[in-house]
Order: sequence, then structure tokens, then C-alpha cells
Amino acid sequence: MVKSDSNKPHAVIVSYPLQGHVIPSVELAIKLASRGFTITFINTQFIHHQITSGYGDKKSKDNTANIFADVRKSLGLDIRYTTVSDGLPLGFDRSLNHDQFMESVLHIFSAHVEEALVEIMKGDPTVNCLIADTFFVWPGKMAKKYGLVYISFWTEPALVFTLYYHLDLLRFNGHFGCIDTREDAIDYIPGVPSIDPKDMMSYLQEIDTTSVVHQIIFRAFTDVKAADIVICNTVYELEPDIISALQKKVPFLALGPLFPSNFTNSNVETSLWSESDVSHWINSKPHGSVLYVSFGSYAHVTKRDLIEIANGVALSKVNFVWVLRPDIVSSDDSDPLPDQFKKETADRGIIIPWCNQKQVLSNPGIGGFLTHCGWNSILESIWCEVPMLCFPLLTDQFTNRKLVVNDWKIGLNLCDKKPITKTLVSNKINEVMNMKSDDGIRKAVKEVKKTMDKAMTKFGSSEKNIDQIIPELEIALDKKLAAKNKNSKSSSNN
Repeated sequence: MVKSDSNKPHAVIVSYPLQGHVIPSVELAIKLASRGFTITFINTQFIHHQITSGYGDKKSKDNTANIFADVRKSLGLDIRYTTVSDGLPLGFDRSLNHDQFMESVLHIFSAHVEEALVEIMKGDPTVNCLIADTFFVWPGKMAKKYGLVYISFWTEPALVFTLYYHLDLLRFNGHFGCIDTREDAIDYIPGVPSIDPKDMMSYLQEIDTTSVVHQIIFRAFTDVKAADIVICNTVYELEPDIISALQKKVPFLALGPLFPSNFTNSNVETSLWSESDVSHWINSKPHGSVLYVSFGSYAHVTKRDLIEIANGVALSKVNFVWVLRPDIVSSDDSDPLPDQFKKETADRGIIIPWCNQKQVLSNPGIGGFLTHCGWNSILESIWCEVPMLCFPLLTDQFTNRKLVVNDWKIGLNLCDKKPITKTLVSNKINEVMNMKSDDGIRKAVKEVKKTMDKAMTKFGSSEKNIDQIIPELEIALDKKLAAKNKNSKSSSNN
């Protein structure tokens, strides 16, 4: 059923226009294309412009370039590529104007995607399937309109998905969307033994639920219930009870971690900024002596917290590499560090705006990771067996921290909604960096890495689930055809 004249399923993939979503979406495209899919990847013009703006030797200055050109040529993969507007000018500061950006993604972006989809569907092979990020509010409706199978792609852990998926239960039980929100443990979400409200995503801890992001969440998790299949960048064995419970409601396949075949160097450029190479500097330091600090590609740190963290790093006396985006506090404050920080730490620290994180984490010199707990960062840190010091800032990062600290015990918590101090930061850094190789956390992260590694082997759960996508696609197409024939027969009888 799924095969067209050229014997290939054809999926259109639409990535959410944020760095943390683009990275696994690109790897998903490569994985599926290597299994025989034709893929047409839709990127936003802004994301494409950032990737291809000539940062470094590897990046093309041709803004019409197919970012998949190398894998098409070297691996013979049929990955096509197009870009559409997200509704805003290229020069618009999306980070500084977050709500306007989200409004555009919510209300305007889908019209540009639909226009592109109609054009793609005129080509060959026949488009069978729409794969879109779960946070979009329109894929289910669009797939139904054009008779496509809808595969929802969730780029965060299954725990986060199921909490959003069961918002009705959280509302009914008074843990969300109430004036007097309950603070006791949540123990009624299928597959989740118990979770403290402070470990829910930041948007579910807020009293005001009228923001544009809340509108997106509510509408996206209504739309996702029309998905034929949900695929998730996690590992079944790391979240088995949650995934098993979700599978009773929808085909839910864990495919993670979605890494390039060469972990440290993908064949496709996805970085939105110029990457500094600090490997030589790290190599000059003793094994396991360098703390890596990064708060990701999008969320912001308050000026107060950043100063305390900086002073804590200085007080700890450890070697460090700190990725400090120019807009980490605000686009209007490009140098938020304390006045003397760089001078005081010049002999043992290096500060850069961006880097290839996989290369840094895989360097033997790295002994710990002070992280915002973005899901990609967690998966990469586990793969490199680097214990984490957790300082979540936004959205799923608080829930991800629960997995790292409470469930898998592969990291330490920096603080819980309490004002951080330089002394606390210094003490926690030294606790992580001074752990022996057989200490609990370092030992635990090695075990979780083994679980992840096993899932990615030929007969591992993630590889088997990727292979299961085509059979699931065929089942979904058969159901759509049967429903169409039934409706046609019913109409003719009338």
C-alpha cells in the first residue's frame, strides 16, 4: 500500500524552528532516508539563513543550498529540501521578541507550509506521510485534508509528552489551571508512579495560562490525538512504564537517541552560530578536570543568577569551558559577566559564544557538565558518560532534571526555586568534579549509557522501532483507504 511507482514511501518532515528541534529532525530525516524513504524536509528561511550564513569553512554562503547535499551525494539518500517563511523578516530578533515569534508560528507559519506541501505533492514519488513536530497545532488537520498519514515527532522525553497529553487529568485533579493549585504529589498519570508539581514543565507550574505558549500547548495536544503514529527521541528501556501506558492509546515508538552515525560530526550542518574549536585547550588540561558550562540555544538566565554562577565558577577553582551566548541574559546586554571574572579565571577558563557540543563532551578532559537540562544536552552527556549539574531554566528542563537527578541518578541538582549563591555553586561544582570513577553518579551514567547503546544496536529497541515505521505506515494507510471506501459506499447508497 505504501509504495508508489518508485517503490518508496515519501514523507514530508516539518521541523519546529528552534535549534533543539532542528538537530533531531535532521537526524530523523537521515535515518528514514537510509531505510528507503524519500524525504522532503521543510525548514524555515530564518533557520536556513542562520545555518548557511558562512560561519566557518564547512558552511555554505549559498542561501539556496540544500543542507542535505553531502548525504545525498555520499550516501545516495533521497532527501529533498525546501524552505518557507515563518511569517517574520529574517532580521527580526526572535529571541528578544519571543511572544511575537510564537504568535507567528501559531497563526501564520502553517499557511506557508501548506502552500509548500501542495507543490511537493505534485511531484514523484507520491507523498504518503506528514511528519511534523508535536508542538505544531495544525498537522492533524492538514494531514486529514490531504489524505496523508500523520506522524507526530516528539523531541523531548516520554514523561513530558504524557504530562501534556493528560492535561485533562491535571485540571480535573486541581494540579493545573486552578487558582488554588494543589501541591501534593501527582500519582494518577498512567505509567508515572508519582511526580512532584515542582518537577512539571514550567508552563504547567504557572497560574496564568493565557500566554501564547499555553495556547500552543493546548491546541497542539488536542491536534496530536489525531496522530496515526507518535515517534519520540527517547529510549524505551529508560521510560518503559510511561511508553507502555501511552502505547495503549496511540502507536508510540521510541527511536532515540537520534545521533549522527559519527557522533561528533554530522554530515548535515545544523548549528545556528559559528562554532569555536576548544579541543586543543581542553587537551592541555588533565583528564576529567574541565567543567563544561552551557545553558543551551534559547532560554535566558537572569543577570543575578548569571553573576552568582560566574562567581561560583571562579570560587571553585576548577578548569572550565563556558559557552556564553551573547544574548544569554538579553540581546541588549552582550557582556553580562562580573567585571573581574575573565581576569580572575584567565589561566583556567575559556569563554566562547558557541561550540560543537558533542565534540566538547566527548573530550576525555571534560569531567562534568553544568547544564540547563535541555533534552539534547542530556542525551549527549549520557552518551559521553559525563555527570551533570542541573540548572533548568524553562519548559521541559525541570522535568528532564527529575529524570537525571531522581530517576536515573546521573546528576546533581543545583537548586530548587531558591536563590542561588556563589558558595552553593562552588560547592556543587566541586562535588561533581571531585567524584571518583566508581562513585554513584559516575557509575550510574555508565550504566545508562550501556542501556542507550544497546537500544541502538542492530536488534535494539530503537533500531527495531525505526524499522517498524513502514509497517505502521502501511497499517495507517490501509485504515484511511478503508474509511474512504466506506464513506464513498455510504454516499452512493444515499
